[in-house]
Amino acid sequence: MIKHIIVIGLGGFIGSVARYFLSGLNLKYDFLSIPIGTLSVNIIGSLIIGFLTGIAEKSDLLTTEWRLFLMVGICGGFTTFSSFTNENLMLMHNGQFLAVLLYTSLSVIFGFLAVYLGYNLTNLL
Repeated sequence: MIKHIIVIGLGGFIGSVARYFLSGLNLKYDFLSIPIGTLSVNIIGSLIIGFLTGIAEKSDLLTTEWRLFLMVGICGGFTTFSSFTNENLMLMHNGQFLAVLLYTSLSVIFGFLAVYLGYNLTNLL
């Protein structure tokens, strides 16, 4: 149990730091007031976790520890929808309802497409 917690924690550290750097795009780019960095994180994270899920289901390549490290730790630290919902709340508070609709739609649609693509990429292995 302690080993799993440490493995998840290390992965979470890596994922969170990666998220921090990629989320910096929010400060550099403005596209219809959408937080581009967080949108990118959610789509990339969905692609990666879909790919890892496909590998985990189709092979014994990933041990329990690797699954915890990669999927729960790194992906869990990297992709968090708490920032997503908070940013939507801030957009709503600023009266940017079209941006909320666009940002939410793009995140959900491309997130699902990315996880589907990531999962199906494992068919090429």
